[in-house]
Amino acid sequence: MTTSPTRPLPVVQLRVPTDEDAHAWHRVFRDPDVMEFLGGPAELSFYEEITARQRMHDARLGFCLWTLLDADGEVLGFTGAQPWPESKGWGPVGEIEIGWRLGRSAWGRGYAYAAALATLERVREAGVPDVVAMIDDANVRSIAVAERLGMTLTTRLPVPGGPRVSRRYALTLT
Repeated sequence: MTTSPTRPLPVVQLRVPTDEDAHAWHRVFRDPDVMEFLGGPAELSFYEEITARQRMHDARLGFCLWTLLDADGEVLGFTGAQPWPESKGWGPVGEIEIGWRLGRSAWGRGYAYAAALATLERVREAGVPDVVAMIDDANVRSIAVAERLGMTLTTRLPVPGGPRVSRRYALTLT
């Protein structure tokens, strides 16, 4: 069960990522603090590939990692859902993972929670029965969002190739 907000939630807009959004994501996510739990900033080519993949997910599944915009249409980051890829070789392969990544200017303002609520509504409408979120054990901001959404911690998994641990949260939507 999601908790009630203590303040009004900000207005968020979600759109299927465009080619231009690859550049916006690259700009918003080049901050090392934003990418602290994700291996550090990535090259533009990474975002070009991921935005193209998200357009494919939206066409095939009816959901993806959408570009997150504020009420004025400024790109804040992304939020959404996608299948956890087999290529990672670990984690909840084949399950639908929800996630959010916001630029630093959007931190602490309720955008992640508002966007995650919109994501849950959209994936529920697409017929997804349950979702997971994989969150680095040290990422207290994302853990707080998952728990506020009513997600349940189900397990902790070591992340391959290093000392990090990831938490698997789950939520039934039906």
